[in-house]
Amino acid sequence: MSDTITAEDPLSGEEIELPADVEVGEIIDSPATGAELEVVSLDPVILEEAPELEEDWGE
Repeated sequence: MSDTITAEDPLSGEEIELPADVEVGEIIDSPATGAELEVVSLDPVILEEAPELEEDWGE
């Protein structure tokens, strides 16, 4: 049994390895591009570029 799973980096198209216990909503750093990616699905594993955090001015 493997401790990692693979998914496609949506920015580079390269296959990257993720921990097998990764969860939906988790943010990971892409080893291929250095960008932050969000896990949006586990079956199949789908990654998307993580949204930029916007300033919250308490509104």
